[in-house]
Amino acid sequence: MKPQLDPSSTIRAYIARARRVPVLTRELEYELAVKIRDTNDPRAAEALADANLRYVVAIAVSYRRYGLPLADLVAEGNVGLVTALKKFDPDLGNRFVTYASYWIRAYILDFVLKSWSMVGVGAGPLRSKVFFRLRRERAQIATQTSDPVEANELLAARFGTTPTKIAELAQRMDVRDLSLDAKVHDDGTATVVDKMASPLPSQEDTFLQHEEAQSLSKCVREAVEGLDARERFIVNVRMMADDPDAMSLAEIGRSLGVSRERARQLEARAKEKLKKRLAECWSGASELVADGANDSGEVKAA
Repeated sequence: MKPQLDPSSTIRAYIARARRVPVLTRELEYELAVKIRDTNDPRAAEALADANLRYVVAIAVSYRRYGLPLADLVAEGNVGLVTALKKFDPDLGNRFVTYASYWIRAYILDFVLKSWSMVGVGAGPLRSKVFFRLRRERAQIATQTSDPVEANELLAARFGTTPTKIAELAQRMDVRDLSLDAKVHDDGTATVVDKMASPLPSQEDTFLQHEEAQSLSKCVREAVEGLDARERFIVNVRMMADDPDAMSLAEIGRSLGVSRERARQLEARAKEKLKKRLAECWSGASELVADGANDSGEVKAA
């Protein structure tokens, strides 16, 4: 059995390694960036990334107040760092850390929002701005008043909206997602998912639906078989075809050797026969299904 790694010791080792890597000079940074851009040199990419790991850690640490593991924040920041390596253009005159910080922070912010709740407080950049600004403004107002009504009024004035909307937004932001595997009671084994009603139909409902579908299919087949040859032909090419407009009444008339009006009359007669037969079948099938349901109930009661 492999020993379990301690996450705290792992992240400490990562931070220590990041700090040991020396900071690059502007000249060396430019040389590495050019190699990455022109030749996609993996060694140059690794060297430039290693030299900037300390900045990933620094940005990740600033978001620990949201209650997320530092290791996860750092991991998302590293994705942002790799993205910056692929997109950075050294000829624009910016230092790599300035450019990379944007991507590192963007990935960490997105991770914070997704981890906070699957139900967001908005969409895209607006969601991010509202979420973080609201937390910041609430913290500031909390030092001025402890009255929630007054606090919402002050926040509404700063956001240019109503206290009601601020209260709704704050409530959505404060409520964290609940895991379906969470225990209902601390001293029990039942989980939230165990207490949820299944959206699937019961076995009895599934059986009855299957029986009903079979009965209806049999009704349709018998109804069509009860038509004469010309009526069946019209039903097949007009009502059961993938494209009901594939064959016009005039074309059907020519195929049957009758006029268009006669073809229309035959179609109307076929529809009337089918309607009558299916109504009879459906009534019988419904009674059969109802009897089956009653029999099932009687068995259960027994």
